[in-house]
Amino acid sequence: MHPSIRQATRQDTEAVAGILSEAARWLQESGMAMWRNEELLPSHIAADVDAGLFFIAECNGEPAGVVKFQLEDKLFWPDIPLAKSGFVHRLAVRRRFAGGGISSVLLSWAVERTRLLGREHLRLDCEASRPRLKAVYEKFGFRHHSDRQVGPYFVSRYEYKVT
Repeated sequence: MHPSIRQATRQDTEAVAGILSEAARWLQESGMAMWRNEELLPSHIAADVDAGLFFIAECNGEPAGVVKFQLEDKLFWPDIPLAKSGFVHRLAVRRRFAGGGISSVLLSWAVERTRLLGREHLRLDCEASRPRLKAVYEKFGFRHHSDRQVGPYFVSRYEYKVT
């Protein structure tokens, strides 16, 4: 199975919200709640989809995973120079595709997109209390940058040097 990646369109808003909601339910059932339900409603993410920030991994035409790719992140990374990084958020994979390498494909795509845009780093963050997720990012090649309190979240910030 070799997924293809494409930019989500307005018509994909429900699919993007569905993938995010499915992942959130699974995480909550596993005792690792992450996103609040209202954050994942189509009405809440529609503006980001319309702005071209979400990308979909498809397997045989079926949406398998999503990622949000940004060129700035003033909330979680206010202390780094602008125009030097790409950022990923909301990486999620449908459960029936879990373990199939979709998240790695999405991260590899984000690394390459960051490189093509002439940025030095791809950056992301996750709850600091999620050692298994942090290990996934570290295995991929991200290195721990720092921990930071952002509103109610205490996050670990990671970076991947692309240049």
